[in-house]
Amino acid sequence: MDFEYSPRTRELLTRVRDFMEEYVYPAEPVYDAQVAENDNFHEQPQIMRDLQAKAREQGLWNLFMTHGDYGAGLTNLEYAPIAEEMGRSIIGNEVFNCSAPDTGNMEILALYGTEKQRKQWLEPLLNCEIRSAFAMTEPDVASSDARNITATIRRDGDEYVLNGRKWYTSGILDPDCKLIIFMGKSDPDAPTYKQQSMILVPADAPGIEVLRDLPMFGYKDRLGHGEVQFTDVRVPAENMLGNEGDGFAIAQGRLGPGRMHYAMRAIGFAERALDLMCRRALTREAFGGPLAQRGVVREWIARSRMEIDQIRLLTFKAAWLMDTRGNAAARSEVAAIKVAAMETAHQVVNRAVQTFGAAGVSDDTVLARLFAITRALQIADGPNEVHLRTIARLELERYRDE
Repeated sequence: MDFEYSPRTRELLTRVRDFMEEYVYPAEPVYDAQVAENDNFHEQPQIMRDLQAKAREQGLWNLFMTHGDYGAGLTNLEYAPIAEEMGRSIIGNEVFNCSAPDTGNMEILALYGTEKQRKQWLEPLLNCEIRSAFAMTEPDVASSDARNITATIRRDGDEYVLNGRKWYTSGILDPDCKLIIFMGKSDPDAPTYKQQSMILVPADAPGIEVLRDLPMFGYKDRLGHGEVQFTDVRVPAENMLGNEGDGFAIAQGRLGPGRMHYAMRAIGFAERALDLMCRRALTREAFGGPLAQRGVVREWIARSRMEIDQIRLLTFKAAWLMDTRGNAAARSEVAAIKVAAMETAHQVVNRAVQTFGAAGVSDDTVLARLFAITRALQIADGPNEVHLRTIARLELERYRDE
């Protein structure tokens, strides 16, 4: 078993780390200030456009893409530590054009899109000329079970007609959002996992109404999490992604790599929080000495280090399985990292907040925002309980075959 990074990963990791130190971390307060100053909160600030231009100039662009000739040609295992490094900053992924929901949308366009669809939508996304949204989750059903989805996709001649209400549609408030990938039922009488389809919807199509921007624990995301009503939205039949009935399979293909990205980003969050906790413990004095002398704080630091390293190794294993045996073979491990990485990141952030005291719950550090994100991501992209159910089912199947 070789734990050494590939030469390509080592080289890119060094370049990304240097870029983060020189440009990204110093830009975080500038980014927040420019977002606050913009007439439209959801408009991309100029500092991000400048950072993206620098990253693209240095070849640090679309590193997540493992399909075709679109990215850097990295495997999931090679990309994983780079994703962690980018994930240390809340704005890091966006700098390198490696942020959700665009990453997942680009991957499924590369895998399932026609040549025309890739030309119209994938290429502009790869160039960051546009942004996109993913409309799957619905407010009135438990969308963790995609069979519950009630939004409809009905064929009418050379068009499909879309109806339904979606929410937490990430990215839809960004003025640069030009594409929505919509999931709905196209044939309720088909076999269970062939009832759903995905279709490409221009964001300016008539009948799309953003009802509100949904916060997460009081924080609003610049890209926006929209509650969106689709009323008799008409799109050309050629906009179907794959074939009718492929929606559930496409969703599974999209969510597997996405969960690995989330896990590595969560490890980046945890490392950032641990770094802040250690620095605070060494410089903050209470009861006659630095916090670093207190046994409870030392235990927090020790446990955080152990837990982060454990989930990193589990994530590397999942990435390796995806590369060598395919996404299906890695189902249990992918489910495990989605749970373990988010829980661990949240726990480490929680300890860092406690170490900082009142400052930890303020906006003076990034910790409060990391606390909200790591808690929300235990629900987003499938709640922990659904992934635990998957792991248990796969584990029990081994015994039923005896």
